[in-house]
Amino acid sequence: MPAPKRGTKRGRKKGISVYRPFIFGSIAKYIDPTTRPSTVNVDHTHQWTLYVKPCPPHPDLSYFIKKVQFKLHETYTNSLRTIEAPPFEVTETGWGEFEVQIKIYFVPEANEKPQTIWHHLKLHPYGPDAERQRERKEPVVSECYEEVVFNEPVEAFYELLTTSGGGGLGRGKGSKGSKQMNVGGGKGDRVAELPFEGMYSQKEEGRELDRLGDAIKTVEIMVKDERRRLEEREKTLVDLRSDEGTAVKA
Repeated sequence: MPAPKRGTKRGRKKGISVYRPFIFGSIAKYIDPTTRPSTVNVDHTHQWTLYVKPCPPHPDLSYFIKKVQFKLHETYTNSLRTIEAPPFEVTETGWGEFEVQIKIYFVPEANEKPQTIWHHLKLHPYGPDAERQRERKEPVVSECYEEVVFNEPVEAFYELLTTSGGGGLGRGKGSKGSKQMNVGGGKGDRVAELPFEGMYSQKEEGRELDRLGDAIKTVEIMVKDERRRLEEREKTLVDLRSDEGTAVKA
């Protein structure tokens, strides 16, 4: 998402774009009624956390993000939550899913307007393994990868970006050296959704292969059972025909 400029200002690094990646999303956990804390509403089924966090291996976002504002469903008390220091996250309990507005404010040196993104808070698992996930009471993780692109940053902010944290530097809009993702920040403009374990998860890939292997074995067993039943039907049919022939001769 390109960070919108507040206007032309002297001292900008002409022809240069700097991008910084981050992850935003949520994790929801089922509340066991037998161990529910007394402070939690009896109608609430899940505890969840919304967050904006760094991409591994970069440990920090605070050198370019000043604060993050989460706009929750209006039924929550103080539905507009502002987090001014890492970790940029909000934890609550509830029973329903809803769209969350996340507004990211940059440090004063950036001289950039805040950027808005949207996230759908998921409480329940979806997909082919959803039923087993519910049975295992696994946490429901929904994460997205995003990049903010600072086009022609002011010199002070450029120095801050290039001496802190990680990310990339591109020269010129859309150049091969740039990793810009002009996806916008409006509602409905989504970015790359990450698998359960987060970015580049070999563990999740292994789980998926195991699930496929189990599915193949199940299909093979079903085919063998169907062949056996077919052979039994054919044998029964041969026996019936044989019995009919014997009865006619008699």
